Amino acid sequence: QVQVVESGGGLVQAGESLRLSCRADGSADDIVAFTWYRQAQGSEREFVAAITIGDSTNYADSVKGRFTVARANATNTIFLQMNSLTPAATAVYYCHVPLAFADYWGPGTQVTVSS
Repeated sequence: QVQVVESGGGLVQAGESLRLSCRADGSADDIVAFTWYRQAQGSEREFVAAITIGDSTNYADSVKGRFTVARANATNTIFLQMNSLTPAATAVYYCHVPLAFADYWGPGTQVTVSS
């Protein structure tokens, strides 16, 4: 079992920044990657960013250049630094940990960007 918990969401104005955190606890030795997704109200859940334990990263085109995903050294904690936020970023952000035989999701953290 892996427990995944996100934190750091909140209400900001357009142009401001937020940093989200995701921590995976439990049987986390087999983790090879973390992924951030987001889901706006009335929309499908969409990919935002991913990072491997080797620190390779991948981003959705919509966030490239503004969002940065990073991993705390030798830990199962990752961060999503979100800069120059726009109202389009308003969503619940989920951390996802894919393992060989199961997927683990956190409960999500709300990000709201006002115009």
